[in-house]
Amino acid sequence: MTFFINNGITPDLLIILAIDLTIAVLLLTLMRYLQGWTVKVNSRHELAENDNFAFGISTAGAVAALGIVLTGAITGEAAESYLVEAIGMSAYGLFGLFLIKLGRFLHDKVALNEIDKNALIVKGNVSVAIVDAAAAIATAIIIRSVLMWAEDLTVYTFIAIFSAFAISQLMLVILTRVRASRYAKRNQGASMQDALAQGHTALAIRHAGYMLAMAFSFNAASHFIIFNPEAYIANLIGWLIFSVIMLLSLSILIKIVKKLVLANINLFDEVEKQHNVGVAAVEMAISISIALILAALMA
Repeated sequence: MTFFINNGITPDLLIILAIDLTIAVLLLTLMRYLQGWTVKVNSRHELAENDNFAFGISTAGAVAALGIVLTGAITGEAAESYLVEAIGMSAYGLFGLFLIKLGRFLHDKVALNEIDKNALIVKGNVSVAIVDAAAAIATAIIIRSVLMWAEDLTVYTFIAIFSAFAISQLMLVILTRVRASRYAKRNQGASMQDALAQGHTALAIRHAGYMLAMAFSFNAASHFIIFNPEAYIANLIGWLIFSVIMLLSLSILIKIVKKLVLANINLFDEVEKQHNVGVAAVEMAISISIALILAALMA
């Protein structure tokens, strides 16, 4: 034990780590069952008996999303007591879980308003499940960045977090609307949501890449916006302005890089007409890579 103490790890710290880990595991378990309760099915039955790949992908996205949010809650200095640490971890974790579920609800009702996402996932629609999982993870990445940006555990902190969350959901809806509009123009007015409902996996992978890229670029805002817990309007406007700037910058850069990396490849024909999952995966990788690079440069 002396070795650990000399290197900064004390018995108290180990107990705090155990508290955080225990709460995290309980919340991750809760998220798994919430997936089934939300769509009124037995999660074990869907995963192990029906072998519902779509439900598994959706559940994986939800669990990964909560895990990402919990890293934002865990990162930071230990609390002054075990009880305060447990309360803080639980509060952030439950609030993050609530925001993830709220984000998915808003995404279903606003961004994917033309289809019944839950019904399609229960029926095994992998394309819709991929978009659902990506939306949950994108929301989680944003929530984590806001948790890292905010300070202390007060009502003002939660208001600031919720404000940034609201802006992020608006950006995800705008992104989806823009992508849907471009898809319709290239496909004689066809609906992108209908294509996803019909099992267009390549389209789902590409759109997932855009959503995740937007989330990573959103993270850069925390390096430029100064946290002021009582400046509600300033926080809201700051996140909105920076999010719009990053979304526009990201869109331009992704378009340029795709033309270079995927030169001499007709992306419209390969992804939207031929359902080429391989090309869509490369597009997804490019989108996320550009977002990560842009966010790193901004840090």
